[in-house]
Amino acid sequence: MTHLTLEEYREMVDSIMDIRSTTGEMPEYAQISNQKIPREDYCNMIERVNKFILEMGRCPKSIEVK
Repeated sequence: MTHLTLEEYREMVDSIMDIRSTTGEMPEYAQISNQKIPREDYCNMIERVNKFILEMGRCPKSIEVK
C-alpha cells in the first residue's frame, strides 16, 4: 500500500489518539489494512496533511505512505 484514503487516514489518527489518551504515549507504530506504519512515518504523514489543509483549505483525497 502506497496511499491511504482519507477515511483510512482518519481511522489511523483516531486509533493513534485513542492509544495516546489511554497510555499517555504515542504508539511505536500505527496499523491500517494489515500494514504497520512506524511512528516517524505516521508523524510525518500527519504533518503533511495538516500543512496541506492549511495551504489548500481542504482535505486531501489520499495520503501517501512514506
